[in-house]
Amino acid sequence: MLQELTIKNFAIISSLHLGFTDGMTALTGETGAGKSIIIDAVSLLAGARSSMEYIRQGSEKCLVEGLFDQPEQAEFKVLLEELGIEVDEAGLIVQRDLNLSGKSVSRVNGRIVTLANLRRIGQYLVDIQGQNDHQELMHPESHLRLLDSFGDAKFQTVKNTYKLAYQAYQTLANQVKKFKQNEQTFVQRIDMLKFQQEEIGNAELMLGEEDRLIEERDKLTNYQKIVDSFSYSYQAMTNEETSALDAIGSASQELQTIASLDKDFETISDNVHSAYYLLQDAVSEIGRQLDLLELDEERLDQVNERLELIHQLKRKYGDSIEKILRYYDQISQELLDSDFSGDKLEKLEKELAEKEAVLQQLAEKLQAARMAMAKKLETAIQHELKDLYMENARFEVTFKPIRFSADGIDEVEFYITTNPGEPLKPLVKVASGGEISRVMLALKTIFSKTQDLTSIVFDEVDTGVSGRVAQAIADKIYQIGENSQALCITHLPQVAAKADHQLFIRKEVSDGRTTTKVEELSEGERTKEIARMLAGTEITELTVQHAKELLQLAKK
Repeated sequence: MLQELTIKNFAIISSLHLGFTDGMTALTGETGAGKSIIIDAVSLLAGARSSMEYIRQGSEKCLVEGLFDQPEQAEFKVLLEELGIEVDEAGLIVQRDLNLSGKSVSRVNGRIVTLANLRRIGQYLVDIQGQNDHQELMHPESHLRLLDSFGDAKFQTVKNTYKLAYQAYQTLANQVKKFKQNEQTFVQRIDMLKFQQEEIGNAELMLGEEDRLIEERDKLTNYQKIVDSFSYSYQAMTNEETSALDAIGSASQELQTIASLDKDFETISDNVHSAYYLLQDAVSEIGRQLDLLELDEERLDQVNERLELIHQLKRKYGDSIEKILRYYDQISQELLDSDFSGDKLEKLEKELAEKEAVLQQLAEKLQAARMAMAKKLETAIQHELKDLYMENARFEVTFKPIRFSADGIDEVEFYITTNPGEPLKPLVKVASGGEISRVMLALKTIFSKTQDLTSIVFDEVDTGVSGRVAQAIADKIYQIGENSQALCITHLPQVAAKADHQLFIRKEVSDGRTTTKVEELSEGERTKEIARMLAGTEITELTVQHAKELLQLAKK
């Protein structure tokens, strides 16, 4: 149920806050006062597309916010959990913000959601029926969905079981079809993948190997330069005549004789002494390296060949060893998953036949459940149509078998006859606009008893009817309000009188700007408003009496 609605800077509405209750609420007022604007605002909360034209002239943005009772369906709770929306005991707060940049932000309990997810949530909150929404009945492809909406939880389980089996069947069927259509291409690809797998596998690449090889190659390539550098350095520091090491040692001994005379002298002496021992270590290491150095041209050739192999593999499969190995894992997995050798196709076709047999059984079970459900729907609709003064109408759900589809093996279309002695014909071909509207209202009456929608909104669905039909429509909307909250925009006094509550919408001009105002009418105010709806501009005492009578009759 919609508890509260807040609207700011939306069309001609500057600021509006409405509270709603259960039962049936009628929204009345002069044409153009803004009744449909309120429904547009509710539609946004259910996930309708936004438009910058909704933003009130002179404003940078608009806001629509609604507080709903949280639906009790288990599927809805799963949806909230999936979307990470926290449950609040106070209800569900849905908000839409629109700004002149064209951006629209949707929030549910403070969490931003996409428009697609808002629609998923909105389908549990509100069902809006406009003047043209009955056109859904004019499209036979929607009849199956309408029929399935009548199904209980047990039926939905049967349907979902079939859908899962159909998805598995379709996946395997596509796999077999692809294999048959592209067998030669597939075999060629397998051969190519096997060659690539063998080429990379034989290389036995290791992470970090290229860097180590480059370092080794650089040493081998610069062998003579390294030997010359070490030899010169060793000679310079160890030559008996010009030994740099001996000279520094002598300097160190000499400095030690004056180190005690001054702290700065001591520091200099210590530094030179440390340098002498460091150079001694360096000379030893240079000597050791000279002993180890050996020009291995064969090893240099091996390193260069290995680096060239890595270079070629990088050109083909990735710009690093890591990427080459990752590609190797991918093609290895593809080869593992694509083992169509030998009698693989035969096995797949056998598996497909088995799945098709199971699917056929599930489809027949779903069909039987639908047909039983259709009989109940036919009876229920004919009962509702009788209340709507279509007592001679006969309604039937016809079935046409089809090949497997996501919804089963049924093609469904509604047939009707409204005159005695006339044969049943497709609803879309024989029903008038008024009759279509009443069939849709009959469906909504039935579905309100079987579905858990919190709110159903009727936007002038009673247009074009009068008299006893208008009264019958009022009774049906009231009946819907007993199972679901019913909000109804109407110009018919019979419908307004039947409502539990009545909101009056009017336009008001202030400081040269038009704005919409809404107020809930008291009993006396309702009498005046219904009298206006009956008579137009000139209200007489007789009209007022008629309005009072309508209100009294509505309470019975």
